[in-house]
Amino acid sequence: MTEQKATNVTWHDHKVSKAERFKLNGHKGAVLWFTGLSACGKSTIANTVDHLLHSMGKHSYVLDGDNIRMGLNKNLGFSAEDRAENIRRIGEVAKLFAEAGNFTLTAFISPYRADRDKVRAILEPGQFIEILVDASLETCEKRDPKGLYKKARAGEIKGFTGIDDPYEAPEKPELVLDSNSKGIDELAQEVIQYLESKGFFTA
Repeated sequence: MTEQKATNVTWHDHKVSKAERFKLNGHKGAVLWFTGLSACGKSTIANTVDHLLHSMGKHSYVLDGDNIRMGLNKNLGFSAEDRAENIRRIGEVAKLFAEAGNFTLTAFISPYRADRDKVRAILEPGQFIEILVDASLETCEKRDPKGLYKKARAGEIKGFTGIDDPYEAPEKPELVLDSNSKGIDELAQEVIQYLESKGFFTA
């Protein structure tokens, strides 16, 4: 639990309810939390889903790992402590987006199960959709668009997930996407079908 340092603060409720925001948008808000190894396809799938949602007239936004680290979390590194704080901040931001009636798509390795579970805990039941983008280490190393695995194998990057730092896969994710054998468009459609089947497209 993160310490509450400021003591002279009070929570203020909104005059516009979450249900009213959902009704205005014509759909519910939710956090779609894509997790998986580097180069498994998280960002590409998330952005494709975002494009599909937008084309359907749904309100959505992608919170990308690298983009967030260039702004909101530019003061954080990749130690276990900084990774935890990175995910905590993203969880709080994603919650705000979702409560405003958006589909918030996050694309982070988020390697530690406990950190993801903490984000789930701050959202209402059913509003956190954990999506495992399942690709083997071998598959990810073959892709390696940024050359990060090669650098990690050479010892140029320390604490790299999957090489010398662990990745804890979700035990009961809402959705598992087989990124080893399926293409991006097919996987994105699986996400859309999941949202539709769970009633997220109605307010």
